[in-house]
Amino acid sequence: MNANHHESSGLSRTQQITLRGPAELADALPFVLGFHPTDSVVLVALHGERGRFGGRVRLGIPRSPREWASTADHLAECLVEGGSRSGTRPDGIVVFLCQDPAPGETGRRVMERLRPFAQRLRTACGALDIPVCEALCITDGLYFSYCCPDQRCCPPDGTPLALNGTSVMAAAAAYAGVQVRGSLRDMEARLKPRGGPGDEEQRAALDTAAASIVPRILEGAEGKGREEVREATLRLARGILRRFVSPKSTQSPKNQKSPQGPMGALGPKSPQAGAAGALSTASPVRPIVPGRQTGAVADDAADDALITTDEAAALVLGLQDRVTRDRAAEWMEGWEGTAALRLWRVLARRCVTPYQEHAAAPLTLAGWTAWSLGDEPTARVALGLALDADPEYVFARLLHQACNEGLDPESLRSCLRSERDARAASEQEVPSPSRRVRMRATRRPGTPQALRKPGRQTDGSGRRTTAGVRPGGPAATRPGSGTPRHGGQRGSRSGR
Repeated sequence: MNANHHESSGLSRTQQITLRGPAELADALPFVLGFHPTDSVVLVALHGERGRFGGRVRLGIPRSPREWASTADHLAECLVEGGSRSGTRPDGIVVFLCQDPAPGETGRRVMERLRPFAQRLRTACGALDIPVCEALCITDGLYFSYCCPDQRCCPPDGTPLALNGTSVMAAAAAYAGVQVRGSLRDMEARLKPRGGPGDEEQRAALDTAAASIVPRILEGAEGKGREEVREATLRLARGILRRFVSPKSTQSPKNQKSPQGPMGALGPKSPQAGAAGALSTASPVRPIVPGRQTGAVADDAADDALITTDEAAALVLGLQDRVTRDRAAEWMEGWEGTAALRLWRVLARRCVTPYQEHAAAPLTLAGWTAWSLGDEPTARVALGLALDADPEYVFARLLHQACNEGLDPESLRSCLRSERDARAASEQEVPSPSRRVRMRATRRPGTPQALRKPGRQTDGSGRRTTAGVRPGGPAATRPGSGTPRHGGQRGSRSGR
């Protein structure tokens, strides 16, 4: 089969790799998806006489066999409808079932247990007049074929997978700069709460923040509370983005002291909480343990250490406002996009029980930012988890559909840039408050103010002073007017 992987892996449109047999198909799957699928069913469309790879769909394997029939029908319909919308109906389908053995279970036992599901998938595709060219079960470092009857190439006890980096597909991917981001389980773990003693502290912070922030978000359109929460949330998030870019130049949370909460006057007040945009004295949930963490785990622990429980709670609750979330989505490019993706991951990990549904906002932002930065596998995983947290979250549903259909994120980026530029232009047109304040006469502190009759003021020697001019101070005039105010009464704005 001729696999052209430019759609998901980043290989060029002219670079083609020919896959021969089940072994190379099994080895190619991580490069097609961008990660090693775990506990997943994957359907890949084939096009043309040479079987060019096209669209693909992935879903977790249902735990109950009663759901296998409906799941098979749904997956087959999604793959075919997606290809039909793009104008290329699949000519064939390859099925992959990936699942690790349970304790005490062998790879062959997994293959036999999933055989009815594989057969149901083949039947569902056949009902749509599309043949299944191959169906593989990948488990325990082995692959099994449900279609090949030749035991010489597909023995009943399975065939070991090729060593990492030794196949033609691996060489082509390395040449193109394509990376496989580990397993699906590892990618999801970076976006889920990890459990532990820190969860109780985070839960308490979320409870406190919810009592203070949610009533303000739910205020009517005329209320100022929602706008105040919005600005405080974005101000705090911007400060943390800069903290991610230069953590060494930012004061450590344990050394920062401030009398206010993480969102200033809006956040939960505590004698150990920091001001808006600054670090708080509240301890991070999971401090770094040197020498015990490597790779992504160590990176995530370092990010967790830069955000306190109070700050995370304030951001999670503040992002439940749609306008706040949409403005945060503007951090999608360059250093802002990279730092924002790290921030959204941290916030998703802080959505502990019973705040799992609140993770839909940071997970959707993580998916959008990853997609905008060109990381489609991470985007699909994050958006899938967002829909798990809240299946009716519209922003996640739209992004997930657009990402799966291979649309270009530049159209949404252009829209967000236009909104940001329009908002900046409107803010510049509004005159600053200092220009709207009327000019007032000044006097030295401690100088007693004598009572004068309006319109007849003297300088203390009996001589009459100019109307509207206080002794020892400038004329109190209207802004932009050369006419002095009459009467000269202190604090008067109307001149009466």
